[in-house]
Amino acid sequence: MASPDERADTPARSAAGRPMTDSPWFWGLAFALMSLVGIGLIAPKFDVRQRQIEGRFLGRQRAALERDRRAAGLEPVDLADEARDRGEAQPGRIMPLWTLASAALLVAIGCGVMLIRERRRS
Repeated sequence: MASPDERADTPARSAAGRPMTDSPWFWGLAFALMSLVGIGLIAPKFDVRQRQIEGRFLGRQRAALERDRRAAGLEPVDLADEARDRGEAQPGRIMPLWTLASAALLVAIGCGVMLIRERRRS
């Protein structure tokens, strides 16, 4: 017969006695939740900065199209005449922040479910 000390080393007993912080699912859940908090904190500044970045991108894109038109021998178009107000030209973001937030939320939900399953199993 095995002594009580030998029985404590079996996988079922050692898994039940392990702290929750030993689980990779716990850390995945913690990092996903902290990323959601971070996204919530940076959202106002992100919108301002992203609007600037996307405005520059769209301007470079239009300038490249104009260079191609001139290289093809077409009549040049004055880009200043085509300029519009930034808010009117691009009301939404090309890459909105909700995509990153929804990915972090899905990871948090998945890690939470797996953590619960792991804890019930042991």
